[in-house]
Parts: sequence; C-alpha cells; structure tokens
Amino acid sequence: MKETIELFTQTILDHEAQIRLSVFIAIFTAMALWEIIAPKRELTQSKSMRWLNNISIVVINSIVIRLLFPAAAVGMAILVEEKQWGLLKWVELPEIAEIIVGVLILDLIIYGQHVVVHHVPLLWRFHRMHHADLDLDVTSGARFHPVEIIFSMLVKFLFIVLLGPSIVAVFIFEVVLNGAAVFNHSNVQMPAKLDKVLRWFIVTPDMHRIHHSIIVRETNSNYGFNFPWWDRLFGTYNQQPKEGQLGMTIGIDTFREKELCVLLPGMLKIPFIK
Repeated sequence: MKETIELFTQTILDHEAQIRLSVFIAIFTAMALWEIIAPKRELTQSKSMRWLNNISIVVINSIVIRLLFPAAAVGMAILVEEKQWGLLKWVELPEIAEIIVGVLILDLIIYGQHVVVHHVPLLWRFHRMHHADLDLDVTSGARFHPVEIIFSMLVKFLFIVLLGPSIVAVFIFEVVLNGAAVFNHSNVQMPAKLDKVLRWFIVTPDMHRIHHSIIVRETNSNYGFNFPWWDRLFGTYNQQPKEGQLGMTIGIDTFREKELCVLLPGMLKIPFIK
C-alpha cells in the first residue's frame, strides 16, 4: 500500500493539472449530455447565453487563481509536507487512514465555510452571485465571484497548514469537489429510488437544487458540496422543496433581471448592489 501511495503521489506531482482538467472535462461532458437526453426542469433563460456568461466567469477565475496562487491547494500541501506542518503530522495514522481523514475534514471545512458565507452579510454579498443564476445546470457549479474564489482559496490554505493533510488527500479532495459541483448543479432527471439511495453517500442534483430555491429557508439548507452527512448531522438537511422540484423557483427574489443574473457585467456588479 505504501508503494502504491508513493507512486500516486509522484504521479500527482508530475501531472496534477492534467489529471484534474481531464476528470473535470469528462464529468462536465457526461452531465451536459445527460441534461440534453433527460433534463429535469425546463430552462427559463437562453441556454447558450447562460453558458457563454457562466463559462466566461470560470475563465476569469482560472486566470485570477493562476496569477495569485500559481501552485493552488496541492502546491500548499506540498509545502506543508516539506515543512511537516499540521495536526495530522503529529498523529501516527496508517497512510490510507490519513488520506480518508484528510478528505473528510477538508469536506467538513468547506461545508462550514458555505454556512458562514450565507450568514455573514459581507460574504453573502459575493456568494449571492452564485445564487442569482435563474436556472441551474452544469455551468452553475463553477459560477462564483472572483472575490469569493480568492477567499475560498485562502480558507483552504489556512486549514491545509493547520491540518497538514497529505498531498494525495488534498488532490483527491480537489478533484472530488470540482466533479461534485458539476454533478450536483446539473439539470438532470434521476429516478427517485436512485436519488434516495445516493443521498446517503453523495449530494445529488435534487438535493442540492433545494439550496438554490428562492425561499430563504430552503436556500439556507443542504449546504454540502460533496458528502451529505454534514447537513444531516448539523440539522441543515432539507428533503424536498415546498413547491416540489418542478414547481420551485430558482434564484434570489431581489435579483430577477437578465442583465444582472445572466450577463457577465451585471453578475460582477451583484455584490455591490444593496
């Protein structure tokens, strides 16, 4: 097992960006095709217009991150490994257990961060750009304001230093996080029985869609990105929206204009509007 983990670590060091991009493209393509074949909801806005603007913000965010944090989260994990920083470096755990614990704690931290950005007014100003999307599909999962992306990366850096997870744990977490965001924001029809089973292991599209409801009580629920356990554990789990999956309205009640919610210049202005 140790040799396998060492080989995997070296592969990450050599090809981290290529692997992450390949996995993201594969999941994005699969979910986009699923949306075409079996969409859950009828879209209210032009799909091509939303895709153009949502993907544009992804490109902007990617450039910002590469300029400000060239090594990103995995790079910080490499530094932490070299310096032997973090709580997990003080605990003698089998390597596979260290990876599992690292991934789970990082996911819990992201859950906590998500709760915080909903309840701290300044942070909510930036996060609400994500929620102002009038429809939900594969492009919504990466639609975040650049300021929030920077904040999120700084939070990751802080907790990677404090926790000291392995390089493999951080890499797995990042890959799962990106893939899960595409999956659970997608507009796909899934059999109810399958959704019910999957919700015990991963956040499904029907589960996360409730989080994008225009009803505030529903918006402030189902915060999980990867794993659903934190919502159940901390009492933020919501099984179904009041108006049903097909009847619920997506977005924020104070932002309904196409110019603000769909077009890139308006999206970037949302945090600065009272």
